[in-house]
Amino acid sequence: MTGSSPDSGNTATALFEPSPEFRADANAGPELQEAADKDRLAFWADQAARLHWHEPWSEVLDWSGGAAGAEPAERPSYVAKWFVGGQLNVAYNCVDRHVLDGHGDQVAIHFEGEPGDSRNITYSELLAEVSQAANYLTEIGLEAGDRVAIYMPMIPEAIISMLACARLGLTHSVVFAGFSPSALRQRVDDAEARLVITTDGQWRRGKAAPLKEAVDEALYANGGTPHSVEHVLVVRRTNLEIEWTDGRDVWWHETVAKASTEHEAQPFDAEHPLFILYTSGTTGKPKGIVHTTGGYLTQASYTHHNVFDHKAGKDVYWCTADIGWVTGHTYIVYGPLSNRTTQVVYEGTPNSPDEHRHWNIVEKYGVSIYYTAPTLIRTFMKWGRQIPQAHDLSSIRVLGSVGEPINPEAWRWYREVIGANKAPIVDTWWQTETGAIMISPLPGVTATKPGAAMAPLPGISVKIVDDEGNDVTDSEKEADFSVRSAGSAHVGYLVLDQPWPAMLRGIWGDMERYKATYWEKFAEQGWYFAGDGARYDEDGALWVLGRVDDVMNVSGHRISTSEVESALVGHSGVAEAAVVGASDETTGQGIVAFVILKGSTENTGDALVTELKAHVSKDISPIAKPREIHIVPELPKTRSGKIMRRLLRDVAEGRELGDTSTLVDPKVFEDIRAAR
Repeated sequence: MTGSSPDSGNTATALFEPSPEFRADANAGPELQEAADKDRLAFWADQAARLHWHEPWSEVLDWSGGAAGAEPAERPSYVAKWFVGGQLNVAYNCVDRHVLDGHGDQVAIHFEGEPGDSRNITYSELLAEVSQAANYLTEIGLEAGDRVAIYMPMIPEAIISMLACARLGLTHSVVFAGFSPSALRQRVDDAEARLVITTDGQWRRGKAAPLKEAVDEALYANGGTPHSVEHVLVVRRTNLEIEWTDGRDVWWHETVAKASTEHEAQPFDAEHPLFILYTSGTTGKPKGIVHTTGGYLTQASYTHHNVFDHKAGKDVYWCTADIGWVTGHTYIVYGPLSNRTTQVVYEGTPNSPDEHRHWNIVEKYGVSIYYTAPTLIRTFMKWGRQIPQAHDLSSIRVLGSVGEPINPEAWRWYREVIGANKAPIVDTWWQTETGAIMISPLPGVTATKPGAAMAPLPGISVKIVDDEGNDVTDSEKEADFSVRSAGSAHVGYLVLDQPWPAMLRGIWGDMERYKATYWEKFAEQGWYFAGDGARYDEDGALWVLGRVDDVMNVSGHRISTSEVESALVGHSGVAEAAVVGASDETTGQGIVAFVILKGSTENTGDALVTELKAHVSKDISPIAKPREIHIVPELPKTRSGKIMRRLLRDVAEGRELGDTSTLVDPKVFEDIRAAR
């Protein structure tokens, strides 16, 4: 999740200091960094102590699986163990303890449905519903360690399902409800899920769209239901008519809603797998990122409390993400609820029924902390400042940005128009793999620059290095990748040189891929390679520059080039395809495809381009639909047969071509440009 972008021009811009009033009342002060610098492991032990542990840990960190602690003859596993021997229950920490502490009447969730329905759920009510779901999942025979796939829109039952899984030690795999049946099937098969939880449909822009239908298509693909799936639990949301498989499909309202509201949470080991979340990699197959319990919850809770300066019982918090992404896991479910947050959960799109929807919700609930993506901020800018200015947004006191680069212009607009020139902006960098925020301003401490992520959080250690692993501030070299450096010599690869509590514990079922993807590049040093480039400016502020591999970041969604290429080649008329991410003023990056057709293909015009876009949308998801598709006679390749995507990116962005000396036929670009 890239959270910052280079400024165009001078980066020695004016700093935005926290106000004296904000600084005086902030959760995090300079002492937080001082404590982390003094004793990093003691610092993390203090953060873990904010949670309820059924059994205390005997050791804060076991990094014997890392490079530093491994025998030279053995290849490290790169798997950390945090809070060794400790036991806790995530759902107990997110719900039960708040009720036991006397806060059962506090609203946990203000649910706002797209059709206009709303529902306020207190912590006591949330506990009762999570207990009902846990009792039913136990009744159908699920046991700790089993996997559950959750394929649902943004409704309370989705959060309840996640918490019920966490309560029982079931490892959940949430699949974004916009993904295709084939993408769902791939994830269900890989995790070997025993249960799928879904809805009859979902509301999108005023219309009911089917969802259970996609589950049926996924499970019956390739000749029948996968052997792992035993039940499909269905929430009635839209009243759409749906197909029904007796013995497999059950209604939520006929089962979960009738179960007992009493359930005692049992503790699990700190390293028990909490969830698998699939993310795109440089190959077409998504990676199932595994996160465990104690370390993940510790960092989720710590970052939510300090980065957003959340005050329990006072603030109303709204993260606009979807639970199908890691932002929804960490900053809608586990981080906020562990901190006894009152939050808004909104089901729909920001312009349904009109462009005032978000600001109506802010006014209705008095939202004070608002966390969203730069794509949406740039969309708001296009719609015009007159829309938010028609509303009372004075309740907002902290603004957050997540998921992709935020350009300085959008940063300034966000602060001025939404934050009334006083709300600090926390521009956060992190990833599915890191589990929680890693680099961000602290709103009561950090003087911020528009577009800069600024510095790692207390307890987090990062470096920016060249290809040999030298710190760029000490090196005369720049890293060898094609990200523009915006006028700074201190450009390199962003690496994490110390383990952190919320770090991934592997790729589900493929630990060799885990090692190769994240640790191989800097194996000698034992550093995690984030896949992003970064730089320091002349003032020492950290700017994240974006992906340096074949992964595109479209509106904060990571999509691999090979995944889209595979979808295109799956069309009967396509012989070969190359895909790149090109700069896009709204989405950060747009997908641009270059396609060679088979000789037998007769339809070669605009109709085919439209058909190919629809094909990708259906095969993966609408978010993966290319912005542009160009039919070309040839692709630029090296003598070894490698497609030079770097040069195609130059073409897509209208730049002068880089070095073409390694190409078999440099003249191919004349044909490509002619085809565009």
